[in-house]
Amino acid sequence: MSKLKITETALRDGHQSLIATRLKTEEILPILEKMDEAGYHSLEVWGGATFDACIRFLNEDPWARLREIRKRVRNTKLQMLLRGQNLLGYRHYGDDVVEKFVEKSIENGIDIIRIFDALNDYRNIKTSVEATRKYGGHAQICIAYTTSEVHTVDYYVEKVREIDAMGADSICIKDMAGILMPNVAYELIKRMKEVTELPIELHTHCTSGIADMLYMKAVEAGVDIIDTGISPFSGGTAQPATEVFAETFRGHERDPELDMDILAEIADYFKPIKEKYRAEGILNPKVMDTEPKTLKYQVPGGMLSNLLSQLEGQGAADKYEDVLNEIPRVRKDLGYPPLVTPLSQMVGTQSVFNVLTGGRYKVVPKEIKDYVMGMYGQSPAPVDEEIKKIIIGDETPITHRPADDIEPEFDRLAAEIGDLAKSEEDVLMYALFPENAKKFLENRGKPQVEEVEEYHINLVI
Repeated sequence: MSKLKITETALRDGHQSLIATRLKTEEILPILEKMDEAGYHSLEVWGGATFDACIRFLNEDPWARLREIRKRVRNTKLQMLLRGQNLLGYRHYGDDVVEKFVEKSIENGIDIIRIFDALNDYRNIKTSVEATRKYGGHAQICIAYTTSEVHTVDYYVEKVREIDAMGADSICIKDMAGILMPNVAYELIKRMKEVTELPIELHTHCTSGIADMLYMKAVEAGVDIIDTGISPFSGGTAQPATEVFAETFRGHERDPELDMDILAEIADYFKPIKEKYRAEGILNPKVMDTEPKTLKYQVPGGMLSNLLSQLEGQGAADKYEDVLNEIPRVRKDLGYPPLVTPLSQMVGTQSVFNVLTGGRYKVVPKEIKDYVMGMYGQSPAPVDEEIKKIIIGDETPITHRPADDIEPEFDRLAAEIGDLAKSEEDVLMYALFPENAKKFLENRGKPQVEEVEEYHINLVI
């Protein structure tokens, strides 16, 4: 077998999962040259919530962060996470915006773009995959992993065939809730290897307590790359520790050949930074807990703590178990959507409403209505007909690609933001997060008055 490769997640998913994406650029830059020497396959540095957090909480330009990282990392690939037609936001964007965002991401330093659709509806990633390849990037297409009566190993093998046909450069099994069982992973990876020659990467979270066992079986099955985080930003709702797997396979035929001395230096650098966020209360101890209930409810760890916080705020903490029991029922009603952004938030909200209003689907958010109308894509299984009737009445859901209904919008958005935008990157910032980007661009260059901020843990994606 080939050498195992390691993607380091501390600079994206690690701090997103543990400290609500609050690492500042000034905390990242000093250690980058050392990380570049460690022997990683790639550094995950962008995407997910990092873009939003930069402008919403840190008063930083996310594009500038990416450029500064690229200046210092010369030997290791830089990687980002992209939600297909949603980009980094929560709605579908016009194809022209998607293509422009991918172009600028690669131009500013990204090598590998990991692309997923919450429903595994690959019509929703077509434009971003084609743009990634057009502009010279590496297109890694995801399987968003979940379990249900339709999400079988055979189902995922068929998805691999779709991915192969789309011209992907690699595949990622994205186990966002940490629910992929080790023996299932072994079978899945073996089956995938029978139908594709593409490299296979595995991403998981430690939330449920099985991640290390999962990775061991995956490596045994021949997985090519695993996602880990340097120890201070590992465990809990993040990924397993990088050093553990580097050490475990040292001298083995699959030895990733990471420099253990450099890994120790990287860990020592991040330890006091983590302790600072712990002392400030940004590192919530709950995110470090092992939660085996994740295996039953399939809810990402960050979502569990977020749900509890919401219920506590409404004086309904005693309804927590009721909401957790409602989530699988709502998933079944809605055709078993995987619980990944934005579907995880949508299913969670609907479950809360079903419990707190004393009647199922008495209150239905707009996003759920749009989902049932097909605006997010095709559900993995049909939506329950009775539930569909309750939610959208006699309306007929669309069956075409949702983005086909979106006119080109980059020029319109550029006109809206006007002179505040000094570059196409600024226009894209505004396209993704209009309110916060406008505020950021208006205040850019002005002296900042420090404000007291209330911190919340982001949902894990």
